Amino acid sequence: MMRRLAVLSFTLLLAACSSNNVQQDYDASRDFAGYRSWAWQEPAMHYRPDDPRIKSDLTEQRIRQAVAEQLDQRGLRPVQGNARADLKAQAYLIVEDRQREITTHYGGGWGGYWGGYWGGPMYNETRSVDYKVATIQVDLFDGRDGKLVWRGSAEQMMNSYPPTPQERTQAIQKTVTQLMANYPPR
Repeated sequence: MMRRLAVLSFTLLLAACSSNNVQQDYDASRDFAGYRSWAWQEPAMHYRPDDPRIKSDLTEQRIRQAVAEQLDQRGLRPVQGNARADLKAQAYLIVEDRQREITTHYGGGWGGYWGGYWGGPMYNETRSVDYKVATIQVDLFDGRDGKLVWRGSAEQMMNSYPPTPQERTQAIQKTVTQLMANYPPR
C-alpha cells in the first residue's frame, strides 16, 4: 500500500511540473530585423522515431498551425506566390523514453528533548519510473544561404492517459509558444 502511495505521489509530482526544458540558440551575426517573410522548408516535419503512432497528419497540422501563429505574432508573414522567403521553417517532434530512479524512505524516528530515540525501524525503497518526453524543435534557416540562424526546442512530459484532440492542440500551442518566446533574439 505504501509503495502504491509513493508511486502515485511521484506521478502526481511529475504531472504537476509545468516548467518545460526550453532552449534556444541563434547566429548572433545575423540581422533578425531584416527577416520579414517565411515559408516551410520541405519536408516541413520530421519525426523521431518514425513511428505511425506518433507521426500523423493531425499532429503535423497542429504543430504547423502553432508555428505559423507564433511567427505571425512576431511580424513575419507567409511568402506570397513564387517570391523567395527570408526564412525557411522546419519542425521536429521527438519522443523519447526516459527513466528516473526514485528512493522512498520509510519509518525512522526522532530524538526527544532529552535525546531518546522514538519510532520504528527505518528502510529505503528504490524503484525505477518509466515515462515519455516529447520535444518540439523549430529550426529557422536563412532563405538566401540556407544556413541555420535560429533553433528553439521545448520538452514536455507526456501523460499516460490518451488526451483529447483539444488537449493535444493546447499542449502543442503551449509548447511552441514557450520555445518561440525569445524569437527574435534580443
